[in-house]
Amino acid sequence: MSLVDYNALPLNRLFESLVNPERLSLLMRMALDEDLGEVGDITTSSLVPPDARARAAIVARAEGVVAGLPVVRAVLDMADATEALGATFAANDGERCSRGQVLVRFDGPLALLLPLERTMLNALGHLCGIATLTRRFVDAVAGTKARICCTRKTLPGWRELEKYAVRCGGGTLHRIGLYDAMLVKDNHLGAVAPGDLGPALTAAAKAARRRHELRFVEIEVDSLEQLRVVLAMERGLIDIVLLDNFNPPMLAEAVAMRAATGARVELEASGGVRLETVRAIAETGVDRISSGAITHSAITLDVAIDLLDESRTSAGGSSR
Repeated sequence: MSLVDYNALPLNRLFESLVNPERLSLLMRMALDEDLGEVGDITTSSLVPPDARARAAIVARAEGVVAGLPVVRAVLDMADATEALGATFAANDGERCSRGQVLVRFDGPLALLLPLERTMLNALGHLCGIATLTRRFVDAVAGTKARICCTRKTLPGWRELEKYAVRCGGGTLHRIGLYDAMLVKDNHLGAVAPGDLGPALTAAAKAARRRHELRFVEIEVDSLEQLRVVLAMERGLIDIVLLDNFNPPMLAEAVAMRAATGARVELEASGGVRLETVRAIAETGVDRISSGAITHSAITLDVAIDLLDESRTSAGGSSR
């Protein structure tokens, strides 16, 4: 069976295909357990009558890109609260949202909603933040051929969700883990003599392709000399060359070298990519730009639950 091309799937099918439901359930159960402990929401149970009903909504407090609504639904389903709270989703993942925009509406028991509030908002805000930052990178390279790719710099247990959020922001998924692609980095070459680079890479790539189903074979180089060796390798063996910490003039020269050799490989720029520099990198003609920042440095998008009943409106929203 072929590996799923996650970059070709629409977002609804991507979530179903990429995100392991058991892992998602475990993550959200851990979040609820650490919040509720063994006794539950003391404040809500002490103050809010079980039959008190309220209309409420998850609202975006800043402009951004929506990502993570299926996680909100998963939390509600775990608590058997989706129907009881009359949850209706007013936005879709991948859409831009404006400040004050309603993302999810509720109409049901307030005592059922409040214990779930922080878990839903933490997950949604985190994933929206990744999608929003990714979209800023994607917008910055608009008009070039470069695609913005994610990395393995993700939170433990959250990788599938964070990579999903990257796609929501218009980014491109790289390998999911160590198990679905071959990416030779500098540390892998520590025991390889410079003169043996070509034969060693050839043998390793052939062995990996023979033994495993791979998304791609990628080789990291940190000099134009190493790139020249890789470009001279057997055609069809290498899919991508990772140009590590190349400055724009070096990237442009690498693109020219590929054109001169006729090698059919993609070139990926990586290392210290920032929003301020990504446009100049893209304009060199590289095909891909990978950035760990879009996952590890994304700022959570501010989302909150507001009570919509006039008697319950709070100007500041929830900060619990």
